[in-house]
Amino acid sequence: MAKKGIGAYQQTQKDNMANLSPREVEAMAFTKAAVMLSEAQEKNEDKEAFSQALRFNHLLWTIVQADITEEENQLPPEIKANVLSLSLFVDKQTMKAMRTNEAKDLEVLININRNLAAGLRSNNEEVPQEVSSRE
Repeated sequence: MAKKGIGAYQQTQKDNMANLSPREVEAMAFTKAAVMLSEAQEKNEDKEAFSQALRFNHLLWTIVQADITEEENQLPPEIKANVLSLSLFVDKQTMKAMRTNEAKDLEVLININRNLAAGLRSNNEEVPQEVSSRE
């Protein structure tokens, strides 16, 4: 019975995701990364959660980098350059946090992800479709 309930919940989530814009999905991904990093920061003694949060954040930013370099990406060159520069900073900060295992090294990553998520959500209506990276 529990499996049936979980399956129904998962299907509902998939259906809801299909109704979201790419910007909303991106905002959700940055929010998830920020939450995972924040929880890892609060429970710094849990090395597995710390590592998992950093790996998720690194994967997210790797996807961002790949998207920015795609020929089909229609963002203006200046914005692409800024996002790529930010992603390189995030890479360096992520590697630093992996190396030090210090909770304080997560703060800047959390702030970047939260700010990007907020920006994606607040500008969702304002950005023309041809400027959005995936729309």
